Amino acid sequence: MTTQHNLIGSGGNMIVRLDHIAIAVSKLDEALRIYQNILGLKLEKTMIVEDQKIKLAFLLAGKTKIELLEATAPESAVARFIEKKGEGIHHIAFKVANIEGFLKQLKEKGMTLVDEKPRVGAEGGKIAFLHPKSIKNVLIELCE
Repeated sequence: MTTQHNLIGSGGNMIVRLDHIAIAVSKLDEALRIYQNILGLKLEKTMIVEDQKIKLAFLLAGKTKIELLEATAPESAVARFIEKKGEGIHHIAFKVANIEGFLKQLKEKGMTLVDEKPRVGAEGGKIAFLHPKSIKNVLIELCE
């Protein structure tokens, strides 16, 4: 018998929806040509996030976004990810209500948190990451 974590939280749904899927890429311009010109996704915006040493682009795929991540420095987490695993899905992000309360619940349920407390994300909202070792090797981002 297996134990399953209840990720929607008790006392109401804390996960509102899938927010975005982040994809690590070596060359953002090349990836944008594929996602825009071939897949037909609309570019919402591009930005550089200095403290994370990344350049990113958000594309719209219905109510979900695709976030393309390119490292701007060899020591960035995205550069290390690509060096170790190659280009591909970096993380999945869920939009949540009450990120602080949800992090507390997840920790109480034995999840390993990368961020004990939320920090400011690329779009200015609160974010936190859950460690992949707690979720079958998938890095999960929570966004409020």
